[in-house]
Amino acid sequence: MIDSKISLTTNKLVVGYSTPIVKGVDLNIQQGKVTVLIGSNGCGKSTLLKCIARVLSPMSGEVRLNQKSIHQQPAKQVAKKLALLPQGPIAPEGLTVKELVAQGRFPHQGFLRQWSVEDEAAVNEAMQQANITELADKMITDLSGGQRQRCWIAMVLAQQTDIILLDEPTTYLDLKVQVDLLELLSKLAHQHQRTLVLVLHELNLAASYADHLIMMKEGKVYAQGSPLNVFNSENLAAVFGLDAKVMLDPDSTALVCIPNKPFNDKGKP
Repeated sequence: MIDSKISLTTNKLVVGYSTPIVKGVDLNIQQGKVTVLIGSNGCGKSTLLKCIARVLSPMSGEVRLNQKSIHQQPAKQVAKKLALLPQGPIAPEGLTVKELVAQGRFPHQGFLRQWSVEDEAAVNEAMQQANITELADKMITDLSGGQRQRCWIAMVLAQQTDIILLDEPTTYLDLKVQVDLLELLSKLAHQHQRTLVLVLHELNLAASYADHLIMMKEGKVYAQGSPLNVFNSENLAAVFGLDAKVMLDPDSTALVCIPNKPFNDKGKP
């Protein structure tokens, strides 16, 4: 059951390995919205996401889930509220689609609570939401990249968490498949009140699907807000070193980034 009062924040968060990568980040993730993290390689996006998901511990500062430090809460309790889909997940050999999706019910299992009618219903609903019901009995290894990614998303949906974190869920997928996946994720937020946090590399897709866009540079938040407020030529130049125009598409009302091409002496590209 989705909790409309759930909150996820970071306070002066510093994360890294031998040296800090994320440096003093304050965030307040918006409920029931799609938040997208963008920035150049090595800026700390994935490191930040891993710390929010408890994969990494902070050097200082904290991540707070419902006003309590997430790293001090029991792992299984957190797993009922927050799910992570890492980049490039690998399924165990020999699993069918339904068996993979059923892995999302692990946080709800226990010594005295085995597979139930509620678990079965959650798995079936997740497959339906991800539009993979007809693939239920197929082997994961027999699917296309886009189909597999939908199966992984169905697995985190079966976990029935309020918050879903996804690290580059569209990497290596064709553009049409990327758009289909982002349409699915947008629907989960806007129609099913899930709170989504995504790391994306595709700038135009990030600007099109984000409700809240966070630009990171050198481990810090450089700018954040609605795409209309932060997705502009000045910020793209500062964060990515990209010389580009940003225009509003009149049909879709989405922002579009178009790199400026250099011209030769004859005025030709």
